[in-house]
Amino acid sequence: MKQALLVFLGGGLGSVLRYWMSLKLNNFENAIPYGTLLANVLGSLIIGIIFGYSAKSGLLNENHSLLLATGFCGGFTTFSTFAYENHIYLKGGDYFGFLPYMIVTFILAISAVFLGMYVSKFI
Repeated sequence: MKQALLVFLGGGLGSVLRYWMSLKLNNFENAIPYGTLLANVLGSLIIGIIFGYSAKSGLLNENHSLLLATGFCGGFTTFSTFAYENHIYLKGGDYFGFLPYMIVTFILAISAVFLGMYVSKFI
């Protein structure tokens, strides 16, 4: 039960932060919903740092990982919103919005995990 509560708390915090970012940064008049993009890339960086630091130091236990990685990063990042936003682009025939958003998100998010793992070596 304690572990589920840790995921719940972390997920709630991450979700609220993503919601605020989306309110401030998402605007479909722009080519890219920057709030979702930033949440996914920043969350990928954070999870890379968390797991990199955990592997290096051994100081983070399972409860820390559940709170920070599964909970916070899981609530903060959003593949479902990303998928829905791509659906909107495709449904509207906006291939010039869809392609850059999709490609940039994948490249930046995956690169951010690697960067986070690298940065964790210096923490």
